[in-house]
Amino acid sequence: MSREKNIDKLVIALPSGRLMQSCIALLKKTGMNLPDEKEINRKLSFYNRERDIKFIITKPQDNPTYIEFGAADIGIVGEDVLLEEKKDVYKLLDLKLGHFKIVVAAPKGKGREMFYKNNGHRLKIATKYPNIARDFFRKKGIYVEVIKLYGSVELAPSAGLADLIVDIVSTGTTLKENKLEIIDKITPLGVQLIVNRISYKTKHDKIMRLLKDIQALILAVV
Repeated sequence: MSREKNIDKLVIALPSGRLMQSCIALLKKTGMNLPDEKEINRKLSFYNRERDIKFIITKPQDNPTYIEFGAADIGIVGEDVLLEEKKDVYKLLDLKLGHFKIVVAAPKGKGREMFYKNNGHRLKIATKYPNIARDFFRKKGIYVEVIKLYGSVELAPSAGLADLIVDIVSTGTTLKENKLEIIDKITPLGVQLIVNRISYKTKHDKIMRLLKDIQALILAVV
C-alpha cells in the first residue's frame, strides 16, 4: 500500500478478532453504510465511497504499526497493544468499548508478600506482554525473568513454568477457573482511537468530522 495512493482518502485500520464487531457497530451508528461483519471478515480492505474512507483489516498487534508509518491515518486498538508496542502515535479518544485491566495473578491463597519479598531466586513471570511486565516490576525494584507466551498464560504456574502471570482480565472468571487470584493491578485498559501524527495535520478536517461523530455517540450513552 502506497501512502501516495491514499493522499485524499481517509484510511482507517480496524482490528480483526474480538474487537471487530464492536468497531463496526460503532461506526455504523455514525451513519456510515458498511458491510456486515461476515462480509468484512472475508476481506482485507473495503471502501465507504460516500465518506471517501478506505478501511483496512489488520491484526490487533499490527494496527499501531500501520498508523505510525502512515499506511493508515486512524486506527482502533486496545490500550494493551499501545503500552506493549510503544508506537509513536497520538491517542485521540477512549471509545468506551469495554472494561479491562492488566494484572499480576498468582496461585490462589499465596498472596503478594510471598512473591514480592526476597525469595532467593528471580521471579518467573509468564505473559503475552513482556514490556509491560518488565516495566512494572522494574519500578517496584523487583528483578524478574519474563517468559513470553502466545496463549494459555493461566496454565504457566500450575505447569511449573512460572511463579506469576501478567495478563488482561475483564470478569476474572478464567483466573478463578485456573485457581489464580489477582495480587496486583497494573493499569486499567480502554480501546483507543489513534492517529498518525502527520495525518492529524494534513487530513485534520476529515479526522475531526469522524471524531465529533464518535464523541457525540459516546456522550449520548454516558
